[in-house]
Amino acid sequence: MKTINSNSRIGLVAGMLFSVFFSPIGFAADAPASSTFTAAQFDRGAALYQQRCSLCHGLELDSAAAPELVGATFRKSWSRLGASVGELFNLIVTSMPPSQPGSLSDPEGLDVLAFILGSNNVLQGSEELKTDYAYLSAIPFSRGDEVLDSAATFIEGVYGIEPSGTGPSFDELLAAADNSQDWLYHNQNYQGTRYSELVEIDTSNANNLQQICAYQLNTNATMQNGPIVYRGTMYVTNATHTAAINAATCQKIWSYDWEPKDRMVWGNNRGVAIRDGYVVRGTADGYLLALDSANGNLLWARQIADPWLGETFTMPPMIYEDMILIGPAGSENAISGWVGAFSIHDGEELWKFLTVPEAAAGGGETWGNPENIPLGGGAVWTPLSMDLELGELYAAVTNPAPDLPAYLRPGENLYTNNIIALDVHTGELNWHKALVPNDDHDWDLTQVSPVLKAGINNVSRDFVATVGKDGILRGLDKQTHEILYETPVTTILNAEVPVTQEGVFACPGVYGGVLWSGPAYHPAEKLLITPSIDYCAQFTAATDVEYIPGQLYMGGAVRPDEEAQTGWLTAIDVESGEVKWRYHSPTPMVSGVTTTAGGLVISGELTGNLLLMDASSGDILHSVNTGAPVGGGIVTYEVEGRQYIATNSGNAMLTFRTGTETQRTGSIIVYALPEE
Repeated sequence: MKTINSNSRIGLVAGMLFSVFFSPIGFAADAPASSTFTAAQFDRGAALYQQRCSLCHGLELDSAAAPELVGATFRKSWSRLGASVGELFNLIVTSMPPSQPGSLSDPEGLDVLAFILGSNNVLQGSEELKTDYAYLSAIPFSRGDEVLDSAATFIEGVYGIEPSGTGPSFDELLAAADNSQDWLYHNQNYQGTRYSELVEIDTSNANNLQQICAYQLNTNATMQNGPIVYRGTMYVTNATHTAAINAATCQKIWSYDWEPKDRMVWGNNRGVAIRDGYVVRGTADGYLLALDSANGNLLWARQIADPWLGETFTMPPMIYEDMILIGPAGSENAISGWVGAFSIHDGEELWKFLTVPEAAAGGGETWGNPENIPLGGGAVWTPLSMDLELGELYAAVTNPAPDLPAYLRPGENLYTNNIIALDVHTGELNWHKALVPNDDHDWDLTQVSPVLKAGINNVSRDFVATVGKDGILRGLDKQTHEILYETPVTTILNAEVPVTQEGVFACPGVYGGVLWSGPAYHPAEKLLITPSIDYCAQFTAATDVEYIPGQLYMGGAVRPDEEAQTGWLTAIDVESGEVKWRYHSPTPMVSGVTTTAGGLVISGELTGNLLLMDASSGDILHSVNTGAPVGGGIVTYEVEGRQYIATNSGNAMLTFRTGTETQRTGSIIVYALPEE
């Protein structure tokens, strides 16, 4: 048998779509990417290449007589969706050389592969390559010293870069908090309240909810998307797919599938932003693109993040005026994070704020660097929020890297695990607040909303809520930046015990606390309601840290407690931080939370249940099984006078136990009350 061990090539596509970040082995010190090939294997491969391959491909791997085996084009070709080092090995041992296909043995094919990898800047490791499909497919090519050229990557749409579609206007976006007919931003509005004034579905009739329709995405890709709704049209995404559907019937209006142009880093996508006919999103290979809301035609695309450094887009963008506001994920890859503003007309950079400037420079007053190791982190992968009166943009900056050995980067490690407040027009820093300084547990700050105003949102002072993977919800006075309270929303254990080479068991684990879905606000009850994950882990710092550009740089290992995975939905008094009620789920809670003037809290579970709860008590009024895990955004809106609720249903995150054996491709499911 000349092909590498694998169940099917479908495994490759799934492996590229499902984030390495959410695979337990991705956090191990002995992850495949750290052990590629040895010098001896490279030398054997060089000799074999000269004998069997150089006649066609040239002594320098760049002959015009056959495809080049070196350079940016070659590396990109074998890093796109559906291609990998594993597939390259299959090609070598089954098809090469053309005059004698299949004449190379598996060990010989691995030797030649080692030579090709080494010639393309992949660093050698301590072990020889082996015939394991998943192992080989996890090895990314290194791009070497090539620098991302965003001008060169610009793609203009076939039909031009101006949309023929319309709306919503900027004025409509500004007034989103007062418009419950639509759902115009990932968190409903710039302030991120996730609150709707709709009252047709309420505590008295929620148990009458029935399914109206469903839109099938026909993929097992992760469903973490937060739907956007404008005047009866809903926009949904996954890693590569974007669709506009009728929000009342689920009938597809148009769809667009992005063909990756470069290395795919992590395959999660949480949605679009819209304005004046532009439908904007990021991609896993670092592109920002705009589609026409009328027909889904590509208007433009521009690569603004570098997947070879480990940068990727998972967050939903925000549009303010003519600016697209977005930042890359990838702290675990030791990227140098940033938040940027880009023109809605063509994606050209307008400003960029660097979230870890000292780390990018190799160290500094708040980082130190006693052993002179590479430093990084500071990614942004969750929704932004704003104070519209101040023109102030808030971002949750995530963890430093290497993640676990904090003693190798002594100090606060600014601006990691900080809430940062930027001038939305210039990107200049107005203020910041460190919430998990010198993090050694990968405890990202993930949420910086809702943003509430005294006298408007039934609160006594200007306020912003923050919460993250450390499992603590904090209320901040937005004027004084004082922490008003700190309320645990999951199990906290050994949080102050440093991670060492001997290891420590701590809670939350690396998957614990609050991930991509944050708090919602109910103004009448004055409650913040947040989902969370109860999931502990053993943390161990490595003896030596190894940095390979674009690959995981944990600096140790994390072994999650696989047997103990549950979740919470916690309601907290916005003024005091006092817990008013809690719901304990048998599975981690990662789905969105939405509140309504009908007295409802709407959320979902990985068991597949859509939950409708009484906001005042937390009592479950109705539970609807969707048939697959609920792990993305849940929204409510109105079409022609009728209120609807829409939810994701499908694979949320492979790492989590779901409590259901149902295997079904991702869907958007829409519910409403029966028509009279």
